[in-house]
Amino acid sequence: MRSSPARDLAVGLFVLAGLVALAVLSVQVGGLAYTGGGGLRLSASFDEIGSLSERAPVVISGVKVGQVTSVTLGEDLRAEVTLDVDRDLELPVDTFASIRTAGLLGDQFIALEPGGDDELLADGGYLSFTKSALNIERLVDRIVTSFQSGDGAE
Repeated sequence: MRSSPARDLAVGLFVLAGLVALAVLSVQVGGLAYTGGGGLRLSASFDEIGSLSERAPVVISGVKVGQVTSVTLGEDLRAEVTLDVDRDLELPVDTFASIRTAGLLGDQFIALEPGGDDELLADGGYLSFTKSALNIERLVDRIVTSFQSGDGAE
């Protein structure tokens, strides 16, 4: 039994399309993305980062403008976070960075709120105004402790 060249070509193209789809899906699930020639590198320190990790989004008004490139422990024992944001952004030096959670138990991201200063952050700039992640376990512990000590009782 012989196969026709047209059918072999169709099967080959179908297999190739499946491999391309699998590769695209793997890249999307893995969170890899081409970011171009690099953006504006900024850094910030936080007392608590929760589950913030590399490749977490950086957003302004809900629009993704960059991502976290590294999370390290600084010399002052605070979390040092490096961000890579769109180079075309003009962020004032008093821009506020906070760690937020998408939904109640979702992934964490960094939200930037531009300030009103005329001076702009340059590449390698430092975000001085930060708000750490809300630690739910610590919050629940405070509530339980206050009820046990009688402070929360009627």
